Amino acid sequence: MAGILDLDPDTYARHAVHQPGRTWAETNCYTDVVVELLHALGHEPLAALGFTVSIDFDLDQWTFFKFLPGDLEELYGLALFELAPWRPLARHVHDHVAAGRFILVELDSFFLPDTAGTAYGLAHVKSTVAVNEIDREERVMGYFHNQGYHRLTGDDFTAVFQEGGLAHPRMLPPYIEFLKAVPGARPLAGADLVEAILAQLARQVRRRPPANPFTAFAAQLDADLPSLMDGGMEGFHAYSFATLRQYGACFELAASHLAWLGEQGVDGLTAPAAAFATISTETKALQMKLARSVMRRRPLDPAPLLRHAELWEVAMGALSRRVG
Repeated sequence: MAGILDLDPDTYARHAVHQPGRTWAETNCYTDVVVELLHALGHEPLAALGFTVSIDFDLDQWTFFKFLPGDLEELYGLALFELAPWRPLARHVHDHVAAGRFILVELDSFFLPDTAGTAYGLAHVKSTVAVNEIDREERVMGYFHNQGYHRLTGDDFTAVFQEGGLAHPRMLPPYIEFLKAVPGARPLAGADLVEAILAQLARQVRRRPPANPFTAFAAQLDADLPSLMDGGMEGFHAYSFATLRQYGACFELAASHLAWLGEQGVDGLTAPAAAFATISTETKALQMKLARSVMRRRPLDPAPLLRHAELWEVAMGALSRRVG
C-alpha cells in the first residue's frame, strides 16, 4: 500500500461547504476534490476562492471554475503540475503517491462506487478524483471525490485503471496532474495570509467581465429555449450543468469566501457576499423553473436573470471600491 494521509471513509469529516444546508451540495468535480484535499491537509480552502468572483458567461457556458495553481502555491506552498502518462496508469499513480504526491486524475464514474444512483454502473462520465492511497496487488484505492473521501476495490479497481483493457472503445487517456509541496515553502498564516488573499481577490476583481454576464446569458438562454425543449430532460441536465449550476455553485462559494474574510476582520464585504448568496439561492429555484419550462414546452420568465444582473453590478461595485 502506498498512501499519504491516514484516512477512513467511514469517519472522514467533510469540509463545511459539503455539509448539509448548502444550496449546492456539489460544485464541479475538480473544485470539490481540491476543497476536500486542502481540508484534509489542514488548510482552509475558503481562503483560496478569490477566483470565484471573476467568472463569465463564455458564449455557451459559464466559466468552469477551478482553483488557480499560483494561488495554491502562494497560500499553501503546493505546486500543481501536469503528468504525461506513458506507463500503465496505476503504476504512475502508485509511484507518485509513494513519493508523497497526490494524483488528480480523470476517471470513469461508471466504476466509482461513490456515484451510486447517478453514474456508477449506469453512465460513462469522466470525473476528477484525487488519489491518496493505492495498493495495486490488493486492488484498493482511497480517493477524494465530490463531497468526501472514498475507497474502491476489486473489479472496480481493475476497470477504472483499465488493467483488463479499455473499458469501452472510445476511452481516451485521462488528464492527470500531481500536487507536491514546494521545497522550503511554508503555508501563510495570520496577517500575511489575509494580505495575500486580498491581493488575489483584487486581481480577480480587476479581471471581472467587462460587460454584465447575466445580460448576455439571458439573451442566449432565450435563443436556446426552442432547442432545449426539443432536447428533453437529458438535454436540460447537460445545459443546466454548463450554465445554471456552474454560476449558482460558484457564487455560493464566492459568498462563503467573502464571509470567511469578514471573520478574519476584513470589513466592507457584507453587501457583495449577500448579493452573491442571493444569486446562488435564486438560481436553484430558476433551475427548477427551467426544467418545468422544458417539460411543459412553455416560455421561461427572464425576470430572475434581470435581477441577478442587478445583484452582480452591486457586488462588483462594492468589491471594486473595497479591494479593486
